[in-house]
Amino acid sequence: MLTSPLSEHPWLRAATLLIAGAMQTLTFSPFNWWWLGPVSVALILLCCLPLAPKKLFRAGWLVGLGLFGTGASWVYVSISEHGNTSIPLAIILTVIFVAGLALVHGLTFWAWGKLAKESPVRRMLLFPAVWILADWIRGWLLTGFPWLYLGTAHVDGPLGGFAPLVGVHGVTFWVTVTGVAVIACWWLARNARYASTSLVAVLALLPWVSGPAVATAQWTTLDEEPTTYASMQGNIPQQIKWDPDFLRDQIVAYLELTEDHWDTDLILWPETAIPIPQDEAGKVIDHIAEELGENSTLITGIPWYGFSDRIEDYTFHNSIMAIGNGDGIYHKQKLVPFGEYVPLQQWLRGLIGFFDLPMSSFSRGPSNQSPLDANGTDIMPFICYEVAYPDFVASNARNAGLLLTISNDGWFGDSIGPLQHLQIARMRALETGRYMLRGTNNGVTAIIDHKGQITETIPQFERGVLTGEVYAAEGNTPYMLSGSWPVLTLAAILIVFVRVRVIPKN
Repeated sequence: MLTSPLSEHPWLRAATLLIAGAMQTLTFSPFNWWWLGPVSVALILLCCLPLAPKKLFRAGWLVGLGLFGTGASWVYVSISEHGNTSIPLAIILTVIFVAGLALVHGLTFWAWGKLAKESPVRRMLLFPAVWILADWIRGWLLTGFPWLYLGTAHVDGPLGGFAPLVGVHGVTFWVTVTGVAVIACWWLARNARYASTSLVAVLALLPWVSGPAVATAQWTTLDEEPTTYASMQGNIPQQIKWDPDFLRDQIVAYLELTEDHWDTDLILWPETAIPIPQDEAGKVIDHIAEELGENSTLITGIPWYGFSDRIEDYTFHNSIMAIGNGDGIYHKQKLVPFGEYVPLQQWLRGLIGFFDLPMSSFSRGPSNQSPLDANGTDIMPFICYEVAYPDFVASNARNAGLLLTISNDGWFGDSIGPLQHLQIARMRALETGRYMLRGTNNGVTAIIDHKGQITETIPQFERGVLTGEVYAAEGNTPYMLSGSWPVLTLAAILIVFVRVRVIPKN
């Protein structure tokens, strides 16, 4: 059995696992130390390879605590500052959230030990497969938390060129393979298997070396004629967002920001920029339509209330609509628990302020919604959290030339959450080979090109207008056609391969 001081001393092991989990947060924005991904995996393996399944559950949970305790603790801001919750209770709710997410890692590591038994070879072979499957499960379980995937960091890393081929899960897979390879080389060298050590090292490094060349491939074709574009960042304080006394002021603020841009081809206002339902906003919508140039389209976030034929009842949606030389309305499908709907609301409503947030009674929009039309260009919108779901975005992007995401990250203040959110949107642009237009209330508002790179941006926490040119795309990347299924299938095959004991025990 492969052992190390990290695996033999419980307190040292626990501290190292927490640090290894926290280290993964440093791979994402605003730190961008993507090279720490394999280092984190290698440290986890040094601690975990000799452990029994029962101890692996605790080990995985500690990794999860380190990752989510540092990488997702920004939920405290929304709970404490905007959820009408006392500081002690906000801390408790944040700890529960982080500890609950960490359970996914705990169960994953326990299953890893059960499947691979005591064989270090089997455990090393199996680790990338179980990690990817755990990421995938976390992306849909209980509506999902598709955040902090290791591959996301490589929108600026050497493996980013593979994103249009295999998606973020495929990139994550190779990050974990590389961490495994580091430990495998150490183990092989200790046993004087130098030829095998060299072979493993070369195979593990090959994608890292070839990634920049792969990144030059063009999977989609951009239009020759650009679309002029303007996005308004209103920087409306979250404390007054739904205050009836300030609703008119918010609309006036966006109208004033748009004053010099009514003839722009495409204009974007962020999530719920019009903070009243569309059935009460007729005069505002008509005024916008009158001001717009003949070939101009304005797309804005707006709550929507009306009768749904699908469920034969009136519903309330977080929506986005096109006005002017365009058409269409989109209702958000991936709702945020407690922020947009309250699970078990018959028991939770009224207990604490956090369970009664404004606008927390939205209904989920139907699947297979059509893109918005803007002067003949199909634009697929994603509202806030939806852009974090890789397969959801890839599937819907097939029918669109441009991608668009609106958000109100004012919920998370001056934390790392909005910067992570921007990085996720960049990965979606890279995976689909399409421009991603990001409009936010208080930042980061940006134009992201088809390679996932930011071409224009304006600072956070300022009122301003971003202008630039964007290009619609035609064609599909391989990832858009296949989704994550090739990577998930490979993970399943590896598990079966190890489970039937084709690989020897030692």
